Amino acid sequence: MSEKLELRTDEGAAPVGAYSQGLVVGDFVYTSGMGPLDPVTGEVVGTDVAEQTHQVMRNLGAILAAHGLGFDDVVKSTVHLQHLKRDFGAYNEVYKSYFTKPYPVRTTVGSDLMDILVEIDFVAYKGR
Repeated sequence: MSEKLELRTDEGAAPVGAYSQGLVVGDFVYTSGMGPLDPVTGEVVGTDVAEQTHQVMRNLGAILAAHGLGFDDVVKSTVHLQHLKRDFGAYNEVYKSYFTKPYPVRTTVGSDLMDILVEIDFVAYKGR
């Protein structure tokens, strides 16, 4: 097993449980599922899925940047939406604005989230 290096930045939302913001294992970076929390106040940012998705992406971008990576290094994402049918279109428009082709592979599911509309986690490749 490769060594695990914890990623931590004050620029991304702090963990609210027993988990790390991110881990580096070998040539890959794994992030925890991030919600739309303000890194300073810990409060939810945004009242609709588009606003919340932007905040989630800012949080994830900060975690990637803490290890010198960006959105182009993301190879896989998992997305949880509170209201899959209702919010998919708006979330997808925001999400795709952060990437260039080829887009990362992605799984998007409906989930019972606690007081948020979207949660996203990434796997990024740092081997280049």
